[in-house]
Amino acid sequence: MIILSFLLNFISWNVDSDIFVLPIINHPIRWYGLFWLLGILLCYRFLDSILKKESKPIEFLDQLTIYIVVGTMLGARLGHVLFYDPSYYLNNPLKIFAVWEGGLASHGGGIGILVAIYLFARKNKLPFLWVADRIALVVPIAGASIRLGNLMNSEMIGKQTDMPWAFVFTRVDQIPRHPAQLYEAIFCIFLFVLLYYCWKKPVFRNQIGNCFALLLILLFSFRFMDEFLKINQEHFEDGMLINMGQILSIPFILIGLILFVINYWKSKTMGK
Repeated sequence: MIILSFLLNFISWNVDSDIFVLPIINHPIRWYGLFWLLGILLCYRFLDSILKKESKPIEFLDQLTIYIVVGTMLGARLGHVLFYDPSYYLNNPLKIFAVWEGGLASHGGGIGILVAIYLFARKNKLPFLWVADRIALVVPIAGASIRLGNLMNSEMIGKQTDMPWAFVFTRVDQIPRHPAQLYEAIFCIFLFVLLYYCWKKPVFRNQIGNCFALLLILLFSFRFMDEFLKINQEHFEDGMLINMGQILSIPFILIGLILFVINYWKSKTMGK
């Protein structure tokens, strides 16, 4: 069916966001939650292999995982509340805790991760950028998993297009659209491969902050561009030259560029 749809210049996407419903309690198990869990497990396994080579105990990784997961969830939720609909949540404060109704902002999650790294690094007396470099390696894995979850939910859909790989999200409408979530998931996989390749080069890895800077520049630059292919997530973004996702991406890109320039300047100075 998918092959036939492709030949007809579109892919019909009609995936149910629920995998199945648990009996008795009548609670659905959703693809989005499954991909979140898969992302966490894959990140954990990969970080485990990295930290073992650096003789870090499993307790170190377990503690770091707790910090990052909590920071991501809190940041993503509060980011949605503050960046996208503050007036609604100001009038309905209890709804802030209703995460089952949806509403997670990836930029808020990014800020939450930075705070978590800072707290973890301070507690363990480690340089912030040392921890950030290692987390940077697995962020694309989590990013790809989350965007695949968005795809299964038929959310964060793209604008109308006549490209042959267009998706028709039939649970939304019958319009062929860019699969913007899939674009970002594929890019995250590419970014993971690139970061790991760079990490294996001692010249790159030995300068603290390089991996983190490269992640910020590439991930949020792609996010900025991908937003042009998406429909706006909130009504207040209609009519804006660039949307909230793009506005929030700019500081991350600038931080990455500044860090890269500083590292480059340091390397040139040390080489003299």
